[in-house]
Amino acid sequence: MKTVLLLAGIMLPLIMFAQSKKDSSVQDTGFVPVNLWFVMLVKGNNRTQDSVTAAKIQEGHLANIGKLAKEGKIIAAGPFLDDTNWRGIFIMKCRDQKECEELLKSDPAVATGRLGYEIHPWMTGKNCLFQ
Repeated sequence: MKTVLLLAGIMLPLIMFAQSKKDSSVQDTGFVPVNLWFVMLVKGNNRTQDSVTAAKIQEGHLANIGKLAKEGKIIAAGPFLDDTNWRGIFIMKCRDQKECEELLKSDPAVATGRLGYEIHPWMTGKNCLFQ
């Protein structure tokens, strides 16, 4: 239920922003769906690393995000700032869930078990992407 509320909280402002930014000189073509993957990063089952090892894992995690962003696979990423089981989110552009999972497993934080994840298919509109 929390994920549904979070998604609703993300979608409504995006749709409202897109509608407010429409250029009157451009013909409205309607809603064009874009299928993406919403990934909820959660605390993993192995968070026993010492601080030096955890810092190295985090460095690799951030480098992997940068790599995937350059490849166009991650279009949004960020951590949550409170200390809960939810650690952060990715919005990923993949052909299917299998590709999404393979890319997640390339993340050192996931590979070491420091982070786990939940994958959810997610749809937005082409005119709701602001990159």
